[in-house]
Amino acid sequence: MTTLLPSATAHDTAASPVQAAERSPVMTLLVLIATLGVLAYSTFLLNPAHRGDLLPYSFVIVAESILAFHAVVSMWTILAGSPDPRTFAVHQARDRLYAHTTGADPTTWPLMLRGRTVTVEVFITAYGEPVETITRTAAAAMRMRGRHRTWVLDDGDSDELRDAVAATGARYVRRMGSGGAKAGNINHALTLAKGEFFVVLDADFVPREELLEQTMPFFVDDQLAFVQTPQSYGNAAQSTIARGAAYLQTMFYKFVQPGRNRFNAAFCVGTNVVFRRAAVDDVGGICTDSKSEDVWTSLLMHERGWNSIFLPEVLAVGDAPESVEAYSKQQLRWATGGFEILLTHPLWSRRSNLTIDQRLQYFVTATFYLTGIAPLLLLLVPPMEIYLDLHPMSVSISAAQWVVFYGGFYVMQIVLMWFTLGTFRWETLTLATVSFPIYTKALLNVIRGKDVGWSVTGAVKTRSPYNFIVPQMAFLLFLALTSVVAIWRDWMHGVPSLATGWNLVNTVVLAAFALTARKEAKALRAARRAERRAARRPARRSDAAVEPSVVAVARRIDTAPAADRPGIAATAAQSPTGLVVTAPVVRRPASPPPERSVVTSPLPIRQSAPPAARAAYESRRGADVFRQAVSSSEVTR
Repeated sequence: MTTLLPSATAHDTAASPVQAAERSPVMTLLVLIATLGVLAYSTFLLNPAHRGDLLPYSFVIVAESILAFHAVVSMWTILAGSPDPRTFAVHQARDRLYAHTTGADPTTWPLMLRGRTVTVEVFITAYGEPVETITRTAAAAMRMRGRHRTWVLDDGDSDELRDAVAATGARYVRRMGSGGAKAGNINHALTLAKGEFFVVLDADFVPREELLEQTMPFFVDDQLAFVQTPQSYGNAAQSTIARGAAYLQTMFYKFVQPGRNRFNAAFCVGTNVVFRRAAVDDVGGICTDSKSEDVWTSLLMHERGWNSIFLPEVLAVGDAPESVEAYSKQQLRWATGGFEILLTHPLWSRRSNLTIDQRLQYFVTATFYLTGIAPLLLLLVPPMEIYLDLHPMSVSISAAQWVVFYGGFYVMQIVLMWFTLGTFRWETLTLATVSFPIYTKALLNVIRGKDVGWSVTGAVKTRSPYNFIVPQMAFLLFLALTSVVAIWRDWMHGVPSLATGWNLVNTVVLAAFALTARKEAKALRAARRAERRAARRPARRSDAAVEPSVVAVARRIDTAPAADRPGIAATAAQSPTGLVVTAPVVRRPASPPPERSVVTSPLPIRQSAPPAARAAYESRRGADVFRQAVSSSEVTR
């Protein structure tokens, strides 16, 4: 029992490619009926004659009030939206974007706005993702039509990535430290790249060639701060978690974000977004005070009077979290950002320049993850009745009455989702029900001021899923035992109860999630066994080929490589036993840094650093790289 409404603070996703939102008359009718269902259910619950025992009744009222509020506001936003935000001015700017350039290479075509060439940077943020994933995105970014420069911003400190990026033709930037996480990474890049506009892409989001030509025309509006596009997952079929996480957000990108255009309240979701640099500078850079830097930066821009646009066309495709660990970390980060806005930012203050509509939309964003805590209260209601005979509603209410009003709320949400998406996924119901420990932890972290570490969104699979679902497993055991007790009680009374059925449904939902975790844990163990076997094979071949004492002697010898085989040198030495041996030693060629790579600390710090610190920095990073970094003209060329 939980909400199936789209996330109001979504950052990633969409199960299938989300093209321009379509709102048919049938959908409008369904939204109206669903709204009436929510209102009827709320009236039913709030009727004093229906009130049951105080404790379970208060749990139901609190939980359902949160869910009903978000349901009504979401459907109101959907009805207010327009499927296409393009105006005549945008279409006209699109027609003149390339100034009729017809060169052979579309990546060199100048981008023109109002008859003037504009400069665009593309930032790909990286933090430990697989090298092949990042280079795939970099290569795709290089192929985007319209003149631009592509930068890979590596906070993962990877030499392998640096070399791989050089092969794509993109620029590479690494900074000293990782302060500010992703936001700090982007702000650091802005000290090097001076373009008037910049695109932000997560490392796993592969852009389409038309990304710039679809988004840049909107910037004929001089007050437009950013254009946000949806996020679509290409790996939704890879796991139950990925599928559920994707579908949880699909309606958000398909209908809710377009609806927010009406109120100038569409917010940035961290990737697949094009910023106007002047707007970012106006709010002091990308916000670094929160792990949800995207929503916070949007909020600050709206307060400064800037506009935003959500374009409901998929222009980049990425990866959903495939594992319990990745999903848990992602949701914890997002929920923390939402609660930070709720508890630390005065949305309703007179000093804020937000409109009433913008305040309401951001309030919905800030409180959305309370809908994830609400299931915790509802899970506890049936056991109260089974063990303590405490009823949430008056005993005079029949099961049929309850089902009719309850169905008017929840069944209509399922019907609405089925109509808009063409299907209904049980994974969405499961994830929405079992995520309450994550959101509760996020809320407590914000109240206590506890910081959470940064983690990338993606297919993280490193630890057992059971490490992240201890509360869920405990609840499953408790509810399973409660179901046994309830069935025995009903058997003794000779009458089935609504509480028993409700508890059984909750047990089945948690059991489905536990089975998903079990399947993931089994796959993880199999992968680790395969890795260990693969690691042992070359070791056995090496041991069989050369005696250990010979290898030890051979590695101490360092001769020049043969002229015709650079990197491989023949070595000869006398072993401790007096035997003269010859063995090949593979030597790593000394490769210079790629031509356009930069390994740098902030320029003012480098220039003002004492000689000893500069020497230490050179020693760590390499003198050639350091000299390249010091040359700011070379960096920004």
